[in-house]
Amino acid sequence: MLHFPVNFPTRLPEKMPSVAILLLVLTLFSNSKADQDFDVRQHLSTVTRYGAVKDIVDNSFVPSDFPVGCTPIHLNLVARHGTRSPTKKRMRELEKLASHIQERLKDAKEKNLSLLKVPAWLLKWESPWKGKLKGGELDSKGEEELYQLGIRVRERFPDIFNEEYHPDVYPIKTTQVPRASASAVAFGMGLFSGKGSLGPGRYRAFAVTSESRASDIILRFFDCCQTYKDFRKNQEPAVDKLKEPILAEITCALAKRYEFNFTRQDISSLWFLCKQETSLLDITDQACNLFSPNEVALLEWTDDLEVFMLKGYGESLNYRMGVPLLKDVVQSMDQAIKAKEDNQAPGSYEKARLRFAHAETVVPFSCLLGLFLEGSDFQRIQREEPLGLPSKPPHKRNWRGSIVAPFAGNNMLVLYSCPTNSSSKYFMQVLHNEHPIPMPGCDGTDFCPFEVFKDRIVHPHLKHDYNTLCNVNLDQPKQKPETM
Repeated sequence: MLHFPVNFPTRLPEKMPSVAILLLVLTLFSNSKADQDFDVRQHLSTVTRYGAVKDIVDNSFVPSDFPVGCTPIHLNLVARHGTRSPTKKRMRELEKLASHIQERLKDAKEKNLSLLKVPAWLLKWESPWKGKLKGGELDSKGEEELYQLGIRVRERFPDIFNEEYHPDVYPIKTTQVPRASASAVAFGMGLFSGKGSLGPGRYRAFAVTSESRASDIILRFFDCCQTYKDFRKNQEPAVDKLKEPILAEITCALAKRYEFNFTRQDISSLWFLCKQETSLLDITDQACNLFSPNEVALLEWTDDLEVFMLKGYGESLNYRMGVPLLKDVVQSMDQAIKAKEDNQAPGSYEKARLRFAHAETVVPFSCLLGLFLEGSDFQRIQREEPLGLPSKPPHKRNWRGSIVAPFAGNNMLVLYSCPTNSSSKYFMQVLHNEHPIPMPGCDGTDFCPFEVFKDRIVHPHLKHDYNTLCNVNLDQPKQKPETM
């Protein structure tokens, strides 16, 4: 946890009324306490580690009480890969930052400018990834995130994971990007630990399958959608323009605070360094400590705006292109119901479908489910009306990248079979980052009759044909965008 310094006034006006003095002291104490309680690890947007935020929930929401006798019969998992190293492009950015800082330091020394307020670590800083030739791979912390998630999922749903492993019973699907497939492997090692005969941990081999990058419209629908790629290219300058005033304000503040000639690009890169140091190196007292809690909150908000506009509710295309994934999820639950109704033999039908992909997959899928909306926003997205941007700090907002799609962030859709005296025979529950979450399309509950879920949440999206929406030509080679 970071402890940010708070400057109390050294001298109060002589004639200030005692009540006013008391209010001032209380305000300053309150602000100091809030700053000390501020945990930067929870405010890194989609670069946030899973463990820092997975248990942050809306305390005003009370999860549903299940009808007596309801048992889980099928589980769908859509998960992001775990914590990963910076990509080669971003590593080069940090090396440029180090070079630029050294140039500015040299210039200041030549002009006999004071450097007393510049933090000591910055005077000799080099990128921790200097000289590294490859990037973007799953980090050991990411391996642990997925491994432990696999163990917890198995322990939470013993009725689902009680069969002998077979790839048709527990299919594990991933994109062809190595950090996603490595995450699938780490999850599987946890899920099936103690179930095999390999090594002291009694691990077992299991299959992980993927589609070609050029045709994977279920987990990499964003990569195959030309309409979306055109939209994103055209929209990115507008996102940058929204960020500019915040970066300009913070650049001026830091330049004054440290009496050092930072540029906007320096501040942008230092914010990226803050996120990488925190998530990968557990360092919070260097780059992150340059910023006040309010500045961190504003920088987090600019990242959240980008996620909202380019991956989330900012444009209906962002999530409509994810309909093939939604169809795949519902189809798997329909098949599970059929197996139940037909009394198929245990081990002869699928009990869980486990998928590992990217923020560009998890965020649109959460939007298709109608999660993290405000007020009447669900009705607006059903009509495909644009939503307003997430509220700027200090105002509260539901849309936070650190909650919506942290590293290893996930949605689980669990199908339940309930007694015939229940209002419905089959229900489904959505868990986000392992916690029940309300669905506006199901009257704000987390436990919804399956047919209601299909009618209110799924069906309105099915009018969109992916190939028509995305102007797809699967015979053409596709460019590889950088994915999170």
